[in-house]
Amino acid sequence: MRMKKKTRAAASGAAKQRKSAPVVGKTAPHRAGTGPGSRASTTSDDKSTIRRLRAQLARAQARIEELQASAETDFLLDIPNRRGFERELTRAIAFIKRYRASGALVVLDVDRLKPVNDAFGHAAGDQVLKAIVATVSGQVRASDVIGRLGGDEFALLLWNLSETDAKAKAAALEEAIDRLTFDFGGGNVTAGASAGVAILGSHSDVERALDEADRAMYVRKAQRRHEAEN
Repeated sequence: MRMKKKTRAAASGAAKQRKSAPVVGKTAPHRAGTGPGSRASTTSDDKSTIRRLRAQLARAQARIEELQASAETDFLLDIPNRRGFERELTRAIAFIKRYRASGALVVLDVDRLKPVNDAFGHAAGDQVLKAIVATVSGQVRASDVIGRLGGDEFALLLWNLSETDAKAKAAALEEAIDRLTFDFGGGNVTAGASAGVAILGSHSDVERALDEADRAMYVRKAQRRHEAEN
């Protein structure tokens, strides 16, 4: 009986040794792309892709801004065109309504530009327009906005002016433009301008303000024409 017990114990010990012994010649299967070096390479590729996409997005945004600016700028005079000015006016009216600020819109129409174009060519007319914009720019503040609505019509957005001050500024602009003289073909030529004012307030919107200032401008133009005839 003692011999049988020893035999069973020896057999059990050998089995335990076989279970705990390391397996020689077999390794865990290696999957492609799962090693440490592969993970580092993937992370590097991802960062490179992100940098490239960010650079492309920045260039696209810059191009969008450039196209938007060109679509809202008068190339001859380098001031906002009608679209650009209306955008600025929309922002200004929203600001005025929210913060109870004040402002004025002046619509200014150049007199006698067509005779200059007809007699001396459009290059002469362009020279008149550039001189008028330079003169107006010298009469307003940096925070004010000058825009070209089209042809010989301009608009000014003037901040923090009462109705009295706005009308006085419009009269001063007329006088400054009236003093301009041009030498075309050996003869002195004068232009002129008529200005109409609309006060911006909580009731204002873009279309109504432009229409009000435009109507005031035509009333003023008729007055100036009557004054010149008498």
